[in-house]
Amino acid sequence: MSGTSSGIVAGLVAVSVGTVGLLAYQADATVPASLRAPSASASPSAAVTKAPRDRRHPTALPAGSGKGERVVYSLDDDRVWLVNDHGRVTRTFGVRPGGVDPAPGSYWVTSRSSAITGSDGLPVEHVVRFTQVDGVTVGFSAATRNQAAEPGSPRTGAIRETRPDGEAMWQFATIGVPVVVIR
Repeated sequence: MSGTSSGIVAGLVAVSVGTVGLLAYQADATVPASLRAPSASASPSAAVTKAPRDRRHPTALPAGSGKGERVVYSLDDDRVWLVNDHGRVTRTFGVRPGGVDPAPGSYWVTSRSSAITGSDGLPVEHVVRFTQVDGVTVGFSAATRNQAAEPGSPRTGAIRETRPDGEAMWQFATIGVPVVVIR
């Protein structure tokens, strides 16, 4: 019986590893060239270019921000777009970034919390995390009270949104949903 159990476990592990590899490949394949990090052979002075904007419609989804279902976060515009699997924006809103920004690139939602105390001491809800920068967790959240952070707050990766926008993000950005960070 133990031989059969270990064979089943080995098979499940192999399928899991293959699935993760496929998902990683698919995520990498959908990153626009303009958002990719420079390769090792690229010039060290190469800069990430800003995604093109529609000057007549400043809240329009920037071109070259990926394909399919995703959250798009613009560092320069302090704006988020929730994009469905047909490439249509279901909601866009402004945000207040923390002191730590993620690098432009593709990520995915790695964890969520319905309600916690943020690293700045404020109670927050609808926390959607997608990366870490120098040990600082970066993610979206909504403060439950309209108040300033506690004096002497640490550097945070909190990208703050209003409570209604936080609710929309919570409903949209489940574990594994891509997050594309652009300039």
